[in-house]
Amino acid sequence: MLQHLSIIANSGFVSPISFGSIEHSTLQTGPLKRLCKNLGCCQFVPKRTSCPSLSRTRVPNCKYFKTLLEAKLRVAVVGGGPGGSSAAESLARAGIETFIFERKFDNAKPCGGAIPLCMIEEFSLPLDIVDRKVRRMKMISPSNREVDIGKTLKPHEYIGMTRREVLDSFLRERAIQLGAQPIHGLVTDIILPKTDREPYIICYSDFSEKGNGIGKPNTLQVDMIIGADGANSRVAKVIDAGDYNYAIAFQERIRLPPEKMAYYEELAEMYVGDDVSPDFYAWVFPKYDHVGVGTGTVLDRPSIKKYQAAIRRRAASKLNGGHIIKVEAHPIPEHPRPRRVVGRVALVGDAAGYVTKCSGEGIYFAAKSGRMCAEAIAEISQQGERIPSESELKKTYLKRWDQKYWSTYKVLDVLQAVFYRNNIAREAFVELCEDEYVQQMTFDSYLYKTVAKGNPLQDVRLLFHTLGAFARAPALAP
Repeated sequence: MLQHLSIIANSGFVSPISFGSIEHSTLQTGPLKRLCKNLGCCQFVPKRTSCPSLSRTRVPNCKYFKTLLEAKLRVAVVGGGPGGSSAAESLARAGIETFIFERKFDNAKPCGGAIPLCMIEEFSLPLDIVDRKVRRMKMISPSNREVDIGKTLKPHEYIGMTRREVLDSFLRERAIQLGAQPIHGLVTDIILPKTDREPYIICYSDFSEKGNGIGKPNTLQVDMIIGADGANSRVAKVIDAGDYNYAIAFQERIRLPPEKMAYYEELAEMYVGDDVSPDFYAWVFPKYDHVGVGTGTVLDRPSIKKYQAAIRRRAASKLNGGHIIKVEAHPIPEHPRPRRVVGRVALVGDAAGYVTKCSGEGIYFAAKSGRMCAEAIAEISQQGERIPSESELKKTYLKRWDQKYWSTYKVLDVLQAVFYRNNIAREAFVELCEDEYVQQMTFDSYLYKTVAKGNPLQDVRLLFHTLGAFARAPALAP
């Protein structure tokens, strides 16, 4: 694209292209690699061009220069998880030149792994990517009162439990098969353009050479960047997207004896109480041949191992005989970043802060935000023919996202503030979970990613039930 060049008009002709202080060898790794290697070889002919920048000049009769004039939008996606892979897939489908960075192609991100039913069809996921179909859940209160959840589920409805290393790999490989170019590397810095006509220069450690654990320094020039590189996003830091509060999630993968694993065939457990987390919940989620046992907290991150030990104690009778096969931890953002689009850079998934409170769900929203962002870029750019602006991205991607999901995040934010604040509130919450109307509303909202519309009469009944639950809870709370 012409914004990558500095072209000097000289006596009505296009003079040789000036690249300033950038080394020619460096340019061969970016969009300028399509130029003729001998920069002085071009023969000029009296031919007009429709490009506004060259409307009164003649262009060189060089196939490399013509290729550059015809070049389309180039987008780098940093991060190969559900958000980045879904973005890369949509961009590739639109015919946009796409690069997807991933530091570890065999990465297994620490994660509960739950996905809603609607994601299977919406993202065309194969059924064998789901390790377990959870149709029953137990919510366990601070006093160890157990409530069964799932009474309202229809025969075909379930929560899918996946392993991130399997899900991420599938989504990423599909994007690559559609044309996204994978880069096995770690982004170390991004040089921001000084004008809206200059490219972004991504500096990264290239791990493509086997046996090179350090990585070879390399660069890539692109027109736009999608940051999908998680809660500790380097892309977000470079563009000064603003900080957010975050939780720490800690999980142990435990392989159980067959008779113990049979108990979790279609069952997931959630524990609440000050002992397992001061502001979140702990879980035992079934995986392929093991269970994920974990917890999370914002308020007391340094004590996360203490809370993990507590969930192990509370679930001990069901976990006895198992052995730990993996220990993992990661940050979970608590709210969207203050700035999710800056210049020609957009954030998606955890990098943008798209994890719901109360449930801690992030996989679906990462994939959905990646797709919505990429579709907005394809729409604005007319399938890669021009570069979208910051204001255009905000009016499409951000506006559509907030209109669709703001209410979901707000409702779950309020629920966490009300019901996770102390053991009395948690006891009331678990009692309410036994209500079939609550279960129906919860699963309809979760499985299909909409805020379910309530029944006014049932809502009034639920209000009185809630007040009664809070009145009874002090006698039960430890």
